[in-house]
Amino acid sequence: MFRIANDILHNEQDAEDTVHSAFIKIAENIARVGEPLCPKTKSYVVIIVERKAIDLYRQRQRHGTINFDDEISGISVTYEGDNALTECILKLPARYRQFILLKYHHGYTVHEIAKIFGISHSAASKLDQRAKSRLLDSYMEAVK
Repeated sequence: MFRIANDILHNEQDAEDTVHSAFIKIAENIARVGEPLCPKTKSYVVIIVERKAIDLYRQRQRHGTINFDDEISGISVTYEGDNALTECILKLPARYRQFILLKYHHGYTVHEIAKIFGISHSAASKLDQRAKSRLLDSYMEAVK
């Protein structure tokens, strides 16, 4: 968790704060966590840490001089198989990829994802729309 946060923030103290915030968020949603060694649990934890790190990065950006790049790729995720849709999902920006995985792979509702991301329901709905649109565009380009 620390490595993921540090890769995004490039600051050990901020990464420690992010891991702490992620543990709190996971504890609040412990009922949704399944088996500890399950790939779904691992991806859920990774998404929470990425979101917390990006949120802290944005907060620091408002008070600092570094510009935030929305195209941060997050951590690298590997999936077996030769699937065009999977490749397109992996190429999405971290924010869109996380939303797609939480909604369609883990079965969270838009309302639940809004709480996880700490955004309003309307912002989450718009994020859903944009993620699906970006995924469709990428997929149509890949299958040509």
